[in-house]
Amino acid sequence: MISVEEALAIIEDSITPTNNFEHLEVSKAIGRTLFEDVISPINMPPFRQSAMDGYAVCLSNDLTYKIIDEVKAGDGHHPVLKKGEAVRIFTGAPVPDSANAIIIQEKAHIESQVLTATVEPSLHENIRPLGEQTLKGQTALKRGTLLTPAAIGYITSLGITEVIVYRKPSIAIVVTGNELAEAGNDLTYGQIYESNAIMLSSALKNLHYQNISHFKVEDNYKNTIETLEKAFASNDIVLVSGGISVGDYDFVGKALQELEVKQVFYKVKQKPGKPLFFGKKENKIVFALPGNPAAALSSFYIYVYPALQKLSGNLNFSLTRTKARSTSSYAKKGDRAQFLKAIYTSGKVEILEGQSSSMLHTFALANALVYIPESKNSVERNDEVEVILLPIN
Repeated sequence: MISVEEALAIIEDSITPTNNFEHLEVSKAIGRTLFEDVISPINMPPFRQSAMDGYAVCLSNDLTYKIIDEVKAGDGHHPVLKKGEAVRIFTGAPVPDSANAIIIQEKAHIESQVLTATVEPSLHENIRPLGEQTLKGQTALKRGTLLTPAAIGYITSLGITEVIVYRKPSIAIVVTGNELAEAGNDLTYGQIYESNAIMLSSALKNLHYQNISHFKVEDNYKNTIETLEKAFASNDIVLVSGGISVGDYDFVGKALQELEVKQVFYKVKQKPGKPLFFGKKENKIVFALPGNPAAALSSFYIYVYPALQKLSGNLNFSLTRTKARSTSSYAKKGDRAQFLKAIYTSGKVEILEGQSSSMLHTFALANALVYIPESKNSVERNDEVEVILLPIN
């Protein structure tokens, strides 16, 4: 059994970004990662631009200026100003070449087309220079950048309509267990509704992974081998839910061995999620997650998430970690590291009740996990703790 830190380091060392890429319309590239640098085809802004509503002036030694024209956003004409002259101008409008400052309207007094500045303007004040954001031929965004809504907007503002991004891996979710029934059907005695498949699928889709397939297998050794074989044949990554422990009807470990999957590690000194398996089959990756829902989801966020992100080329592939003051006390049982469901708000974090690995009701409220390392036994109110923010928004 290895530590949390060892498991994370092993995964990071074992995963390399894919060499597969595809061309995508910018409008469809949200959540994807750039495979190549984006080079700006234009200067941005492409002209000297007004940063404020006001008056563009050709500076003089006086505070008074004669207003001779007006320039709105989108105007294409270029009035020529002499020293001591001004034009009415609006935010985003092109600044005449002969203007060298903009007096904002709040600092201008107008009477009979004569502007009197209430404060002496400074050279180039309130003028966005040509290429202030980026110059033509410069790298606008680097390879490995995650395309957020802001990045999509920025690329589009450069006139770019298509980008080259890392191809997302195809992912299989394999759920095991005789006791599992599909929601919508009546339960018979001893059954529970299966939720891990839709939970993991939803987590993946929230991260913009769409190529997902589902497999269901009962606790049978032969069927487990056949189902896993199908999952590996058509997918880059296989996520198995349940069947990885050492019970009489846990066949996943034996089936993976039969299929010549190389075990990279098995079992992590953590709670929840001790029976976590990470392995490789040629260029395929497999995570066998615990069957208990909260343990499966915690393991997904802590281990599967960074593996997927790095594989997909994201430079910032790890979840965001921060420090916060705990508003709760908590006594840890045992010597394993723990991931506790929590609500993080503005530098404070509340550790929630109901931390059982089988329970999702607490997880449904959480936006973070509090990490308690092996060396720490308890958390007191106002203690500083490590918080892992979940990518759920």
